[in-house]
Parts: sequence; structure tokens; C-alpha cells
Amino acid sequence: MSNIPQHVAIIMDGNGRWAQSKLMSRTQGHRAGAKNLVSILEEFIRNRVKFVTLFAFSTENWSRPSNEINSLMLLFKEALSQDISAFNDKNIRLRHIGRLDKLDSNTRQLVDRCIVETKANNGLTLTVAFDYGGRTEIVDAIKSIIKDQIHHDDIDEKLVEKYLYTADLPDPDLIIRTAGEMRVSNFLLWQSAYTEYYSTTTLWPDFDEKEVKIALKEYSHRFRKYGGVSYQ
Repeated sequence: MSNIPQHVAIIMDGNGRWAQSKLMSRTQGHRAGAKNLVSILEEFIRNRVKFVTLFAFSTENWSRPSNEINSLMLLFKEALSQDISAFNDKNIRLRHIGRLDKLDSNTRQLVDRCIVETKANNGLTLTVAFDYGGRTEIVDAIKSIIKDQIHHDDIDEKLVEKYLYTADLPDPDLIIRTAGEMRVSNFLLWQSAYTEYYSTTTLWPDFDEKEVKIALKEYSHRFRKYGGVSYQ
């Protein structure tokens, strides 16, 4: 494939339904969904994708039952601790977007340590959107612009982008959503203005290297007009 996205973002959906179909707990579903991460990243690397962003936990997810939230926090810490060596082996740089103030100090320190320990890697950049919301990101950018006393005549799209969590990332070329859902779900609202979307009915724990190839092949047939007219 000659038409390869530089940046792929993924809304990982369907862990709960996968678990329910197998008479398992939602926690087991989330744990199953975390197991395929490294192999999926390897497939993206093989296909020369440079940036992957995962929607791991939204600002709205705090409304879920406390036992599920606690399980997700534990799983988040386990994944960081276990995958850090694999990230370094695969030359993967880890980033975080969102907020960390609601996390306990140990988890915040673990996130910071993983970011520092992988910052020299220059292969794939993996961004984890944890406690992230697109609207919150834009509000935070506005607050920072006001705090910096930027004159309104100097505010344009380029300046706003510098204040977003993703200031040093290219906009996503492709957003993949699993489990057949068709919603944006408050994910990368500013950045996805001209992003191509791909939805699959495959539940996230079943999303594997083959599914990555299918999504990338589908993208390779897209022609992005960015509001213009297609002359193909």
C-alpha cells in the first residue's frame, strides 16, 4: 500500500460486550483488551505508521461504577509497568494527553517515569489519552491563551493548536472505532476536522494484526479532499 496514514487514532470499544458474550466480568474484558496492544503496535510499525493515539479513558468514564474504575486504574498501572521494556525494545516513545490530577501520586509518578524512559525512542510515538475529553482540551487551551494575555487579533488556528495537548503531534489521518459504534465520543474534536473514520464491528479484544491490515487497506482507497473538489 502506497497510501499509508502517518497518524492513526483508535477508540477502543467493546471490552464489556466481549466479556458479556463469554459470561465474564467487565474487568476480564478490559484485561483481555489490554493483551493485544503490543502486537497491534508492531503491525502498525511494520506498515510504517509513525503515530498511534489510544483513547484509553475519557473524562466521562469517571461516572462508571467505582469497582470498574478501580479495576481500570489497576490495569492502567499494570500495562505501563509490564509494557515499558517492550516499548523500549520496539523503539516506541510514550506520551500522555489529558489530565492526571485525579490519579493517585504513585500512578502519576509511573506515567512520568514511562514518558522519561522512552523519550529518546524515535520510532513509533504512542500517545495514551487517559482522563481525556476533547471539549476539556479546548477549554484548557482557551484558559491558557487568556492567562498568557494573547491579544484577540493574534488568535488564529495555528496559535490555538499550540495550546492543545497535541501541540507536537500531527492531526490524525485515520480514526478507527471498534464494536460497530459510529460516535465521535468527545475524542480529538479539533484535530479530527478532516480525519478519515473507519468503523468495524469487531470488539476490541478481538482486534488483531489482521484487523489492522483491513483498516489500513480501507484507508488506502480513500481520497482526502479537505473541503475541496475531487478530480479523480
